[in-house]
Amino acid sequence: MRRSIPLFAAILAVLAAAPARAQTDPNGDICAASDGSAQSPEQRIAACSALIEATKDTPQQQAAAYTNRGAAYYYVNKMPLALSDFSRAVALDPKNSRAFRERGNSYRTVGRIDLALADANEAIRLDPSDAVAFDNRGNVFNNNRQFDRGIDDYNEAVRLDPKFAQAFMDRGVAHYFKKEFESAIRDYDEAIKLNPNRSRAYTNRGAAYKGLGRNDRAIADESEAIRLDPLVPEYYDNRGLSYADNGDFDRAITDYNEAIRLSPAANFLTNRGDAYNQKHDCDRAIKLNPGFVLAYNNRGVTFRAKGDLERAIADFEQALRVDPRMDSAAENLADARQLRDRRDGNAQRMLPSFDCGSARRAVEKAICSDPDLSRLDRQIDDAYKAALIRLKGAGLARVREEQHDFNAERNRAFGRPEYQLKRELERRLAVLRAMGGGN
Repeated sequence: MRRSIPLFAAILAVLAAAPARAQTDPNGDICAASDGSAQSPEQRIAACSALIEATKDTPQQQAAAYTNRGAAYYYVNKMPLALSDFSRAVALDPKNSRAFRERGNSYRTVGRIDLALADANEAIRLDPSDAVAFDNRGNVFNNNRQFDRGIDDYNEAVRLDPKFAQAFMDRGVAHYFKKEFESAIRDYDEAIKLNPNRSRAYTNRGAAYKGLGRNDRAIADESEAIRLDPLVPEYYDNRGLSYADNGDFDRAITDYNEAIRLSPAANFLTNRGDAYNQKHDCDRAIKLNPGFVLAYNNRGVTFRAKGDLERAIADFEQALRVDPRMDSAAENLADARQLRDRRDGNAQRMLPSFDCGSARRAVEKAICSDPDLSRLDRQIDDAYKAALIRLKGAGLARVREEQHDFNAERNRAFGRPEYQLKRELERRLAVLRAMGGGN
């Protein structure tokens, strides 16, 4: 019943947000401390800046310094500075594969997927033995929901480096979104074997176990993630969802409370509201974020459970206006409408979409006099309205224009020997449903 998005689903946007591991660049780690001691990102930025300002360095050395400084900027989430440094690096040294690789990763992080793919391709062309470059390109494909192509690149990454834990993590993401949960679990097993202290690996594996319906294993992994990193609010939310799926609402509410204490995010409030089976937390979530689609969907579920079908339908319709691709809201909307139809009686639903008492055209009178034609006309009207909710932009304009043209042609052609009204209504209904107009 809960339709919240656990932390794992957000990985599609960030793909295990930790920075890509460092690789040896063409001129070595030229920004490293002379005594080999560890550097903070700020120290590394300062060291690289000093090298860049030294006029004696070759273009390749300067490019390596820009690349290293860009990596430090990326680490502290200063993306404009990181992108600027990587671009300077590739201008100075067009053969610097690492600069292309890191710039591509930065482009992906800021949502420039086209540029990210171009840079990843160039990095691989320059150095086809670079496992991280393949992993980065796999992440680009994952962001584009091209999961099979992503898996191909992750396969190559782990072939080149069988101890590359991040590549196993990222391949697990692709398998998860393909609903290949057992394959995802195997990848997370390997990632945990290589790095047993990575909290995200446990929460991701927990999500895969949840996909198999193995909530007890999911809770165990989510608990380990919390033990390793107790300040991540999403981990508590994930475990709360698993407890709630098991019907253990007291523990679920305790976890949601902790998530809210760490970060009063709208989706945490919505999940707690669902656990309480009260709508007031969903109301507060919507007030915090009027575009928060899950809150509308969850509140609609609560209204539906209470028998308030009109308000449930209104919330599901609003959820689809915010996110026309939210399949769960579409399913809930169809279910709520069916419940309303059964409540109101089937006879009303046999009426066409217009008032037969006001029918003037011959085609309208024909529809009113035939139960099958009345039913089809009503279904077309419902499908058209559902499509208007789900479609946006050019798709919305298209369905409006096509519906206008269909009605005009129906009114004009009815009565001709070659025109079969029932067949044309059935065809129009199929088209509308294909465009997102329900079942």
